[in-house]
Amino acid sequence: MKRHITLAVLVLFAAVPLLAQVPKGWMLRVDRSTSASDPDAEGPIKLVPMGPGLRATTPQAAVLWNPANTAAGNYSLKGTFTLIKTTGYLEYYGLIFGGKDIEGAGQDYLYFVITDDGTWLVKRRSGTGTEELSPKTPSAALKKPDASGMCTNALEVRVMADKIVFVINGTVVDTLPKTGQAAKTDGIFGMRINHHLEVQVDGLGTSKL
Repeated sequence: MKRHITLAVLVLFAAVPLLAQVPKGWMLRVDRSTSASDPDAEGPIKLVPMGPGLRATTPQAAVLWNPANTAAGNYSLKGTFTLIKTTGYLEYYGLIFGGKDIEGAGQDYLYFVITDDGTWLVKRRSGTGTEELSPKTPSAALKKPDASGMCTNALEVRVMADKIVFVINGTVVDTLPKTGQAAKTDGIFGMRINHHLEVQVDGLGTSKL
């Protein structure tokens, strides 16, 4: 009986990567909706090379990262996000950084994300919970979708010895002291893209400050 149970568990966990498509070396973690009014869509999550960057299609919300992509100390993390398709939900997408154990029960990372209505926010994910470090805030620097439903925004996080600076399209929108939940900034970087979205991500990377 124990052998059968073990096999069933292995099959269950193996089904996640089989249903998804990501480049070699990349990983994903699905964050499924528990809201009846905002359910996930059907179909697999996809992350594929497209032009100079990557194209993410997320019927379910996902965190996407390559374990080789890490940053520590003082650094700048940048990524340009082009919204290709949305179904009208206000779903956030953007950068994650300071990641640890993202695939495990102790997942931990910071995220800086934007959405269609011209707002952004900063949160920390720790295990199954989240903590808001900067609330949903509007910014004139953030480009909203045009008549075709598309928009492009360049996001940057500047991690310094005593603070973290958040930048949208070259404009500083927030600065947090590097204390408490904002203190842990060394680790994996990548992106978080909520459900119902198709997003092109270009220029994802870090440089030393």
